[in-house]
Formats: sequence, structure tokens, C-alpha cells
Amino acid sequence: MKLLEDIVVLDFSQYLAGPSCSLRLSDLGARVIKIERPGSGDGSRKMSLKNLMDGDNSILFHTINRNKESFCANLKDPEDLELIKELIKKVDVLIENFRPGVMKKNQLDYESVRQINPGLIYGSITGYGTKGPWVKKPGQDLLVQAMSGLTWLNGNGGKPPAPFCLSVVDSYAGVHLTEGILAAFFRRIRTGEGALVEVSLMESAIDMQFEGITDFLNSGGRLPVRSDYNNAHPYLGAPYGVYRTADSFIALSRGSLKDLAGYLDLPALAEFNDLEDAFEKRDLIKRMIGERLAEKKTADWIDVLEKEGYWCSEVYTWETLLNTEGFQKLEFLQELDAGKGRKICTSRCPVKVNGEAYYSAKRGPELGEDNEKIKHEFGLGKEGR
Repeated sequence: MKLLEDIVVLDFSQYLAGPSCSLRLSDLGARVIKIERPGSGDGSRKMSLKNLMDGDNSILFHTINRNKESFCANLKDPEDLELIKELIKKVDVLIENFRPGVMKKNQLDYESVRQINPGLIYGSITGYGTKGPWVKKPGQDLLVQAMSGLTWLNGNGGKPPAPFCLSVVDSYAGVHLTEGILAAFFRRIRTGEGALVEVSLMESAIDMQFEGITDFLNSGGRLPVRSDYNNAHPYLGAPYGVYRTADSFIALSRGSLKDLAGYLDLPALAEFNDLEDAFEKRDLIKRMIGERLAEKKTADWIDVLEKEGYWCSEVYTWETLLNTEGFQKLEFLQELDAGKGRKICTSRCPVKVNGEAYYSAKRGPELGEDNEKIKHEFGLGKEGR
């Protein structure tokens, strides 16, 4: 039995942030019912990466909505809205990520639905919270990265800021909402009370930077300075960074410069002080290290450094990663059954419980494919309910 079995989640969210939360709840055993608009559904159904589609739906949609059900309802239609309200009476969790005010317009905001289900855990993701001048701005990952300072931290000094090449804010906000929902559920077990759990993309993006922002707030406004060469963390000194070798790249973490001088046969490096020079002269030091590392292949340097216990790593491509024994021992891939003999390969839930990994073979649902089943199981639309 999975941890969240018998818990039912209504998921009004779409794209990535909200669905990543409901995906994790589903992976852990909850039953997730996606509420989708007729005709189009979740916007990520058509949001393909490199035109990867399976039928009418993108591979992305299938992976982030695996093992969920789809119930179509037009929230502007009184009859459909009534069906949704009936369903809300019988579920444990509701998730939405509309702009502030949309759910209230549909009579489905927390204050409205708590009247029909006081124990409901109501999870909401917005772009920038529910107050202030940013409320109506698009809550899109790249825009939040830019506004929050994340892109400003990335890239080499003197070069344009660089965004993360993944939707990291969406994913992080989904994790935060999952945490809040599970905490609220724990309280409901003890008290019977529901809760409104709110997360914003902006607050999640700021939380990712808590170390640096804390330093800024307590140092009189001291800003971090990006390395001009091989910037990897604006608060950390040399050798921290990624370096080109004769055939690929190698990552060096934190470690003694004097020790590294011996391992690289680079005597000049031993003249620098680990505590002061490693940061104050980091660009000079990194360039010296970079010139030396470029003389040999990555594997040669890995052999030398790992033997001495110096923290380093080859920079893998996905192709390299997936073919390593270390990755294969994780047993981290699973196949979704897309029907008609088709399979979609994707990653599994990263959480293990008592040593057991959770897998799911069910693809994302077709639009509205579970309407009749859900109406029957929950007794929706019947007189005398």
C-alpha cells in the first residue's frame, strides 16, 4: 500500500508547477483527477519539446500527468459547475494555479468551497502572490527567474545574465506546494480542519537563493560578484567551477589549493592562500588551473584527483549519464503504456519508502476519458443526492 492511497485530489492546474505537485502526490498513491476544459484541456497537451507527440498529446503532457484521470467540465456552465461542487464534497485536496481571482469568479475559491467541504486542503500556486502590483503579470518561469535575481547570478562576469535551462522555478514551487499540502493533511488528521496552502513562483525562486539573500541583508547590502572566468557560484572561490580539458570538461568542487598544486603538478598554485586568495584572486587562480587542465584528457585528471580524494567529476551528457553503471543501479527509468504497443520512456518518482521505489505504467489521460467512470463512482448528477 502506497503512503497516500485512498486520498483523492482534484487538480485544476495546468502546464508544470501545479501538475508537478499533483504528480508527486499521485506517485505516492493519491488518486488525481484532472479537471479540464472541454475541447482543449491542459495547455501542456500541445506543449511539445522538439515536436515529440503521442497522438493528440505531447510526450511532456504524458510524463507530468502520468497515472492521473481526466474529467472535462465547463466551469461557466451551471450544470457542470454543480457537478464539480458535488465532487469537491467528496475529495481531500484541491489544486489550482490560475491567476488570482479566476477561481473566485467561478465560485470555487477557498472561502466558497470550504463551506461545502470544511476539511478540504486547498493548494494554490500563483505567479507573484495575491497582492501588490505584480498580481496580473504572467507567472512564467523565465520571467520569474529574471525578476527574482536567479538569472543575474548565473553566467560569467561581464557577460549577460544566464537563465537556468530548465523550468526550475515551476518545479521548485511544485515541491513547496506538495510540502504544504502534506503538512496541512497531517494537521487535518489531528484536528479535522482543512487549510488554504498558498505558494507563489516568486517566493519559491527567492527561497532558492536564501543563502545569498541572507548574506546581502546582513552585510550592509553587499552584492555578490560573478567570476569573469568559469563562474559557478558567486560566493565561492577557486577552484570551484567547470573547466575544459583536452577532450571534454571536468568539475572541481571546493578543496585545498596547496593540495591541488601537487596533484596538478602546478607549483605556482601553492603560493596562494586558501582562505583569502581563493576568493579575492579567484579569476587569476581559475585561469591558471584551466590552462593546466586543458593539457590532458578528463579521464586522466579524474584518475589523479579521485585517487587523492579531491572532489571532482566528469561533466556528463545525458547519453553518458544513462550508460553509467551508477545510473543503471538507481533503476530510475520506467515505461508508460501509450496503447497500441507504444511505450513512453521517462523517469520514475525519486522518493523511495522502506527501500521500495514507486513506478507507474499509466500514461497521461486522454481528454475527458474518465468522465463517465467518475460520475458513476461518485454518484454525480443523481437526484436525491
